Amino acid sequence: MDDVNGVGDVGGMSETKGGRGAQLKHTGLRPGWTTGACATAAVTAAHTALLTGDFPDPVTITLPKGHTPSFALAAEELTSTHAMAGIVKDAGDDPDVTHGALVRATVRLLPEGAGVVFRAGPGVGTVTRPGLPLPVGEPAVNPVPRQLIRDHVALVARTYGTGTGAETGTEAPPGTGAGNGTGGGDVEVTLSVDHGEEIARSTWNPRLGILGGLSILGTTGVVVPYSCSAWIDSIRRGVDVARAAGRTHVAGCTGATSEKTVVAEHRLPEDALLDMGDFAGAVLKYLRRHPVERLTLCGGFAKLSKLAAGHLDLHSGRSQVDKGFLARLAHEGGAGEALCAEVAHANTGLAALQLCAAAGVPLGDLVAAAARDQALSVLRGAPVAVDVICIDRAGTVVGRSAPAV
Repeated sequence: MDDVNGVGDVGGMSETKGGRGAQLKHTGLRPGWTTGACATAAVTAAHTALLTGDFPDPVTITLPKGHTPSFALAAEELTSTHAMAGIVKDAGDDPDVTHGALVRATVRLLPEGAGVVFRAGPGVGTVTRPGLPLPVGEPAVNPVPRQLIRDHVALVARTYGTGTGAETGTEAPPGTGAGNGTGGGDVEVTLSVDHGEEIARSTWNPRLGILGGLSILGTTGVVVPYSCSAWIDSIRRGVDVARAAGRTHVAGCTGATSEKTVVAEHRLPEDALLDMGDFAGAVLKYLRRHPVERLTLCGGFAKLSKLAAGHLDLHSGRSQVDKGFLARLAHEGGAGEALCAEVAHANTGLAALQLCAAAGVPLGDLVAAAARDQALSVLRGAPVAVDVICIDRAGTVVGRSAPAV
């Protein structure tokens, strides 16, 4: 349904320029479209139908980088007061929770001078906390999609609007082109996503204070299949929300168990918890530019041993537990040669930890301290005090460092 499938220059990033476009070309993964692009297409179709009486199908839009994808309509409705169009989101080969979601736009004409007014319909969230790029109380339609929608509303109004009607309080029948004094460019846009509130439970929205559904997102309109990008962006937004809320202590956690440990240890509120997953580097690099007074890193012993060894991506497919490194730490902690050899050849990081614990060697504390030191090196002198907590699979603390700047 698009004009960029198989093209290396997706989103303005050509193979020769490198970056994510080159990655996409190399992997052969199929790009998709953001919720912002789908919403823009749905608004364009509904607005056109409201002014002309006919839905364009497919409907073509122009994205910020100049691409002109076309979208088939999955739903449409036209009455004397409004028009609704729906687009099914195609995220390409990206593992996006919104893939296949039906994005709907309902457009109503408003009096002259009203501009484009955004409303959150069912399945689209509302901002309830500061720190996001939208004021509290606004629908979770990000700035770039908002501008893209405004641009297409203006284009449809210039193309089809005739201008009279709404400012006098009369209803303009669909197909007459009688919108308002600016030719139909003043509209109320209500965006909704079928089952969006349910889908949003699998996103960061509830923690970020975006309640009631999904966000309408996208900067280029193109989804480049790069699975960690959305997670890293969510980490950054989490830091923003925590700072806006005045939090001076945040925690980067590798999963739900480590979150529970941090809450039990420090009584941190939900908006101070960063679900960093495997992306420790993303947390540290963003805090380097946007510091808070204190950062606690909490996670499984094996994952944090990777950070201690200098890895910033803790995913099992991209970094491994270095038992030789653990053996060297154990030696620094007083382990003899025989124990160090056992640690170096242990089957897992947990096995190495257990060997040291039986011998009274505090390998967990040593890993936590080394991970803290690596974190501080990434922070490059940013005024952030760091401490690290290592846990086992049951959530028991098996190592900790002292805070240090």
